This record gives sequence, C-alpha cells and structure tokens, in this order.
Amino acid sequence: MEKRGETSVWGGLGRLRGRRAECAVLDELVAAVHSGAGRSLVLHGDAGVGKTALLGYAVDSASELRVLHAVGVESEMELAFAALHQLCTPMLDRLDKLPGPQRDALGAVFGLRDGGPPDRFLVGLAVLSLLSELADEGPLLCVVDDAQWLDWASAQVLGIVARRLMAEPVGLLFATRASGVELRALPELEVQGLRRGEARALLDSAVRFVLDERVRDRIVAETGGNPLALLELPRGLTVAQLAGGFGLLGAQALPGRIEDSFLARIERLPEQTRLLLLVAAAESVGDPLLVWRAAERLGVGTTAATSAEADGLLVIGARVIFRHPLVRSAVYRSASPRDRRAVHLALAEVTDLAIDPDRRVWHLAAAAMGPDEAVAAELERSSGRAQARGGLAAAAAFRQRSVALTGDLTARADRALAAAQVSLHAGEFESALGLLATAEAGELDEFQRARANLLHGQIAFASGHGSDAPPLLLKAAKQLEPFDLELARETYLDAWGAALFAGRLATAGSLREASRAARALPAADPPRPSDLLLDGLATLVTEGRTAAAPLLRRATNSFAAEEISAADNFRWGWLTTVPSNVLWDEQSWNAINVRQLRSARAAGALARLPIDLTALAILVTWRGGFTEAEAAIAELDAVVEATETHIAPYSAMLLAAFRGRAAEASALITTAAEDAAAGGQGIGVQYAEWASAILFNGLGRYQEALTASRQASADTPELFLSAWSLPELVEAGVRCGERQLAAGALERLVEATGAAGTDWALGIEARSHALLSEGKIAEGFYREAIDRLKRTRIRPELARTHLLYGEWLRRENRRVDARGELRVAHDLLSTIGMEAFADRARRELLSTGETISKRSAGTERDELTPQEKRIALLARDGLSNPEVGARLFLSPRTVEWHLRKVFAKLAISSRKELREAIRGAET
Repeated sequence: MEKRGETSVWGGLGRLRGRRAECAVLDELVAAVHSGAGRSLVLHGDAGVGKTALLGYAVDSASELRVLHAVGVESEMELAFAALHQLCTPMLDRLDKLPGPQRDALGAVFGLRDGGPPDRFLVGLAVLSLLSELADEGPLLCVVDDAQWLDWASAQVLGIVARRLMAEPVGLLFATRASGVELRALPELEVQGLRRGEARALLDSAVRFVLDERVRDRIVAETGGNPLALLELPRGLTVAQLAGGFGLLGAQALPGRIEDSFLARIERLPEQTRLLLLVAAAESVGDPLLVWRAAERLGVGTTAATSAEADGLLVIGARVIFRHPLVRSAVYRSASPRDRRAVHLALAEVTDLAIDPDRRVWHLAAAAMGPDEAVAAELERSSGRAQARGGLAAAAAFRQRSVALTGDLTARADRALAAAQVSLHAGEFESALGLLATAEAGELDEFQRARANLLHGQIAFASGHGSDAPPLLLKAAKQLEPFDLELARETYLDAWGAALFAGRLATAGSLREASRAARALPAADPPRPSDLLLDGLATLVTEGRTAAAPLLRRATNSFAAEEISAADNFRWGWLTTVPSNVLWDEQSWNAINVRQLRSARAAGALARLPIDLTALAILVTWRGGFTEAEAAIAELDAVVEATETHIAPYSAMLLAAFRGRAAEASALITTAAEDAAAGGQGIGVQYAEWASAILFNGLGRYQEALTASRQASADTPELFLSAWSLPELVEAGVRCGERQLAAGALERLVEATGAAGTDWALGIEARSHALLSEGKIAEGFYREAIDRLKRTRIRPELARTHLLYGEWLRRENRRVDARGELRVAHDLLSTIGMEAFADRARRELLSTGETISKRSAGTERDELTPQEKRIALLARDGLSNPEVGARLFLSPRTVEWHLRKVFAKLAISSRKELREAIRGAET
C-alpha cells in the first residue's frame, strides 16, 4: 500500500504525450473521490497503447490519496482470488471490524478460517465494507493493471465492488485490453493511439537521426499511433533499414509486432540473462527472493540481471517488474519447452509446500513431461482447497490439469468425471461437456456411465436447455439403481423437477414417466425428507390428489420442521414448496419459505436468494401485502444485478397482474413467455398465462381471460398452476356465456380443492360454485366463501369474493344489499392496491346509485428512484443501515446517503416517519 505522496511504481508526471482528454477524465475521477464520492473506471485499449502510463498519471495526481495496487498475471489466472490477495492484504488488520458473515467469507478466501466455500457475492460485499472502513481514514484509490489477466474469482468480486461505489471516497481504476463480462456496466474510457502529430514527435524522440518523411508516416500509420510500438519498433531495425524503410514489418497484428521487437532484443542477450528472464516470467507473484533462489538452482548468477536491466526489460527491486507485459509473454513463449519445464521445476522446488502448496503444484504440473500420478493427485488436493475458498474456476482448472497428467485409463475417466462436476458448478458448461467426452472416450464401467449421464442431464438443466434435461436424468437414475439407491432416488427427484420445469415443452421424460419409475423403487427405510417428497409427488401424478395428500402433508411437515438440515433445504429448493402449493396450504408454504430464506441469508448463499425471494414475493402478493412484495422484488433485483444471474420475473408479473396495471404486466408477461419458450421451460409459459388470466379478469376483458385461463389450466397432469387457473376460467367462462366450459372447470377444481381441504381451497371452490348457481343456493355459496376466506390471509381472494357477490346482488336487483358488499369490496381492493378490480367495484357502485369517487393513486413514493425505494422499504421495516447494505450489496455509508435523499423527497426527518410516508398493507 502506498501512503499519500509516495512515488508510484509507474513513474512520475510529465511522461505523457497527447493525452489531455484522458488525463482530464482521470483528474475528474480523483477529484470526485477526494470530495467523498465513489467512482470506477475501466481504461481499455490495445497492448502498448499507454494504459499503464495513464494509471501512473492517476496515481501521481492522487497525491493526497492512499493507493492500493493489484496486477493481473497471466500465469495466475487459474489461482482463485490471487489478485484480491494483492489488493486486500494491506487491509487484513481491519477484518475484525466487518459483520460476522462478511468476516467469515473473506477469512475463508484468505485461508484464515475453515468452513464451506464462501459465496463470491458475499466476498464482494466484504471487500466493499473493508474498502469503506479504510476510506474512513481518508480517500482511497485502488489501481488494477492488466485486468484482462485477473483470475475469474477476483474479477467477479472487483466488478461487484466497482458497481456499488457511491458514497464512499473510493476510486477503483482498471486497465485492460478488453472489458470482460465481469467488468461490464462500468464506466469506460477507450485509450487509442496518439494523433499523428504527437505520434511523429514520439517516434522522432526514439530515433537518433532524421527519418525519411514517407517512412516515418508509414510507421505512424501502421502502428496506429501506439506509443510502445513507436518506441520499441525502431530498436529492432538498423539505421539503413529505417532510413530506406526496407526493414518495416509485414501485416502481422500489432501486439505481435511489439512482441517481435522485444524478442529481437532478448535474443541478443547472454544465455544466462535469457534464463533469468524466463524464471521471472514464470514466477507469478514478482517475489525477487523466489526468482533468485530458482535462478541459483539453474546455475544463474546475480550478474545475469545486469544486461536485462541495462536494456530496460526487467527491474529487480522490491518486486520483479517487466517493462511491459508483452516482454513477459515474449520471454515465455519464445523459450523452448525444455527450458520452460526446467524453470517451473526450479520454482516448484523453492516454493514452500506449507505456505503455498497450490502454486508449487501448478509449477510441478507445468514441469511434467508426461503423466505423473503424484502430481495429478496433488492437483486434486489443490482443487479441493480452491473449492473450499469458493474458487470454483480455479478448482476446475486444477481438476482439468489433473486429468491431463493421469496415465491410468480408469483413473483418468474417474478424474474427468470429477472435473466435469466441478466445471459444471463453476458454470463452465462447455468445459464440462469436453471433460465428459474425455471420460466417455475411455472404458467406463456402468456406474461411471450412469454418473456421466447424470452430469449430462444436470448440465442441460443448468444451462437453460429445459426440455433436454428430463430424459437424460431419467436415464441416469435408472442406471444408478443397482449401485446407489439413495442417489438414484435423488436423481429421480431431479428428473421430476426438470420434467415439471419443462412442462408442455418436454420432448421426452414426462412427469408421468418419472413418477412411474420412482413408484417402482423399493421403499426407503427410514425415509429422508427428499424420499417423502419424491413419494408424494410421484403418487400425485400416478394415483391422484386424494391418494397423494397424506404423503404430501408428511413431506411438507418435514421441510417446515426446524430440525431439517440447511443442506436438504438448499438441495431441493423450490421443489419443497410444491406440496404446499398443491394442497392450497398457505401456512406451510410460508413456513418453508421463511425458513429457507433465513437459512440462505445466514449462510450467505446469495445464488439461492433469487428463488427464495421470488417465492416470498408471490406468497405475500397473494396475501395482499403488495408493499412487502415490492420490497422482496427490490431485494431480488439487487441480488440478480449483483450476481448477474437470470430468473424470470414471476413475482413482478403477478404483482402487476393483481394490481391491474395492463401495460406493465403485459410487457413482463410477453417477455417471460418468449424467454421460457425459447429455453424449453413450459412452466414459465404456463405461469405467464395464469398471470394473464388474473390481469384480464381484473380489467373486465373476459374473452382474453377465458383464452389465457383455458391455456394455463390445460396442462396435464394437473398440479398447482393448472388448479390455480381454474377459478379464473370459471369466472371468465360465466362472464362470456360459456357456462358449460365453466362447469367443466368447476368439476376439475372440486377434485383439486377437495383433496386439499383448507379454507383457502374450499373458499375458492364455494365462490366458483356460486358463479354457476342461482338464487339462495348461489347466495349460500357466496357467504360460505366469504366465511372461509376470512379465516385465511389470502385477502385478495376475499376482496374478489365480496366483489363477485356484490355484482350478483346488483343483477338480482337487491341494490341496498349490493351496495354493502360492493363498498366492502371497493375499500378492501383499494387498500390492497388492486386497482383494476377496485375500479370494477366502483363502476358497480355507481350503477346502484351510490356516489363514490375514484381514489387517486398515492404519489408519495413516485419521485423516489428504484434504489431509494428499495432502501426506504427495508428501513421502514426496521433494518439498520448495515443490514440494509447487506441485503442490497451496498455499504452502510451509501445506505445513509440514499436515506438522506429519501427523507428530503418525502419531507420527513426520521425513520419513524417512514411507515406513514410509505404506506402499505401489512400481512
């Protein structure tokens, strides 16, 4: 870490030509950080174009700022969090000041604690908090050079941090040849070649004689004004060649030209100097002690550095620094394989096994001439360590290298399967498929083939090929039965979930096929929670709801119980709420979801949060807690943005549909349905149809509601979405005069609700009966529906029942009675926020002769930005600034900054006033 005012490793001011615009941007960034604002910037451009020099300018300009450095190293790209170690090591004395989950996550990354792999997004929040903590002592500038060579884990974390710098006096400055996905959505500045005049002046400064003007212009044109090329290319040419232009290089790419120029200089150096350069190029951390110890083993003395330093290629001081990354690559790539192996072996021998076993084995792997079982086994152990630190990409790289060094065909196949599994978890689907091909090319036994098919199915499901996964998983489950019955049952449950996900778009491996196969298995004794879940779901499909209901209740109770392990909850995720959905059991649904959400937050399992938050938002929407749903969706959006994951907007489209906001809901529904169809995800298409039916019934567009609800309820076997769509079909059918169609839907609904037996289910059934009945029978059903739904927390359905009852009373010419029901409906619908349904109630009241004004939509929150609204909702619910920051991946300082703006916009002065200022129904 550099203190304020120290000279940077990039050199001093005054070296830059023609960079006035770029320097102005950097000046603005430094000034903003100095004034207390967070900033990030990515400098990108070709090799040699001057990015590193601009970093040096920024560092030297930030004389009042503390500076942290990190540099991407090509040979370290496979080592998890290598760059993060460089950046954060000077701050580790502040680790204890972080909240517990963040402290534990970062401690695991740095090997300071044991435990499971930390979520990389929690690591990102920890680094943000650490930088914010350090910035309390004064503004901070973090500079990351050669970001194209950052290891994947570090790049992801730094991208998360950079996107969340707001109110912290922290600047994060990257230099890279091309912006990767990890740094996307950050402000960028493209660094181009110098303009013609500046380029000619720089070239003239590098040549000690007057160049022919046409030769000079050609060099300037062909280099594109690249400063390093202008300085380096003349060094490789004689005076005669430059004077006549005959030595100018051909049409190869510019980085290649520059590298060739360095190569020409390297080739003129003594042999021992070249070997020293190779040691420095292969040693990734720039540790001079390691370099000299390895050089000594190769018989290279300290005098070998003289020529390299004199030629300006290498500096060995507190760190080993190459003049340019292209020098490193030129040295390494030009060396013979024999020399490279010798250098890596020397580096392995001088790397401490106890302190840095992973780098040591990486060098040993690079030194291996062929299969080496000892090194392959050690690479497996390094993979395990990387995985424990959350470095899945590094774990996959170690595994892949282990496969390459395995000579025994059986062991090679087994390691290839293990490597494919880790690559799958790292999201490297193509690599996983390649490793599977390697395994399958060998002689696999039946168990290994079953494992390979299991991985094929898991890759298909994880990569979004929803319709491809069910048959692959079913095949794997069948093959696993003779070898591992527990794993086979788990795979059948995976296949069942994949088939449910694919829905009507499944090409093979249907729910019926998965369920019949699962029912044929021997009973588990004693059954695990997952066994109860599989048995209940399989019975549901093969024997119907009545037979399945007791099994589904047992499964629901097991997953709602406090004693169930977090691992089981995480493993089966959204499948655990399917029985509650089928049984119309909102209480168990809520208990399971609350427990899963609590466990995911406690464990920092941010990749799981989008699913759990979606389920929460759907349930609280159905309970009429639209403000609470909005808060969950806000948190969901923050997690999705931070984790760069994708999940269909199920909760947002349902909320918009219940509210009756046609444009918003239709846009979400259309996009979700198209994306789901493209990905073979039939359940997403069906969900969009169900949401459409609710929207159109609320708007009184019954013909459209009829079409949507018919489609949504048509899927067989009927599970929860089909059943939830039937009440919409009954209402739309009655309003469109399609009574026979509505009666058929009611028959199917009675089968679904009767097996459930809850007040929610039976209340919906009674309301649907009422729609198809007349006289006192209809009125009795309406009253029964209201009585039952009053005993639930499903307030939108209660409000809709009052509305339908009031509409029926008005058509029966019982205006006084109708007014009473319609007033209740209007007040309840308006309070909840069901705007379209409330408007229906208002129109009905007007028809009875009642005078009622349309409620104006509240505007107190309209002027808040989405981020301000997220923070305000969580603060309203009593969360502290650190807790809000943890939910939304912001520092407490940024949360406080946003809250001050919220208070100003809402004309309030404290958190106590937020609840009134942001009104919302309580659940």
